[in-house]
Amino acid sequence: MPITTLQIPTADGHADGFAAFPDHGERHPGVLMYADGFGIRPVVRELALELAGHGYYVLVPNVFYRHGPAPLIELPAHVGDDVRPKLLAKVMPLIQAHTVERIVSDADAYLRFLAGRPEVAAGPIAVTGYCIGGLLATRTAAAYPDQVAAVAAFHAPVGADGPEAFKAITAEVHFGHAASDLTPEALGELNRALDAAKLDYTSEIYPGTVHGFTMSDTDAFDPAGLRRHWDSLIPLLDRTLSGS
Repeated sequence: MPITTLQIPTADGHADGFAAFPDHGERHPGVLMYADGFGIRPVVRELALELAGHGYYVLVPNVFYRHGPAPLIELPAHVGDDVRPKLLAKVMPLIQAHTVERIVSDADAYLRFLAGRPEVAAGPIAVTGYCIGGLLATRTAAAYPDQVAAVAAFHAPVGADGPEAFKAITAEVHFGHAASDLTPEALGELNRALDAAKLDYTSEIYPGTVHGFTMSDTDAFDPAGLRRHWDSLIPLLDRTLSGS
């Protein structure tokens, strides 16, 4: 399963990143994957490779490319609770500088890149993301509804833009929330907004999980949560991209 290092043309330069895909010679449905705030690193490559192994071309851009190539901050092999605050203090300015306008402009570039790849099948794509990447995924689905057939976000602040933001989405949706991020009452409020937007969705709290549960290089990692994430994500993509 190859990983190809890429430079993706954007309106503001080039975003570095990588793609993982089956090396079988045929074309594969495209998936745009947004990393969490800590960015591209071995655990993100592992997630992309696992997803690619199910028959998808997975594009992972460095969304903070305006500040330099990945990695932008030096990460330990394992992110424990003792170092997390210091790392978040470095990451937060990058997140705050990544405005909605930049997100939407870059998403257009990523979608154009996928559409032009010879390894990617014609047709709609899926978008998935983790933590802040999940919010980027939902914003991408809302900005480009004709091109996005599925969106999945995990331990992500998907409600940050308010209930009106969901009304532009036409993709099938899965939101997997950490139990530490969302109370049952807040989940009910979010799901009522999804109902009002008339979305085809699942939105659920993964029991016993904390924020970041998919990331095996952090103290937040929960193996059962990661398995549940795959059990939700793969059928969603198979269902929505099977015609690609």
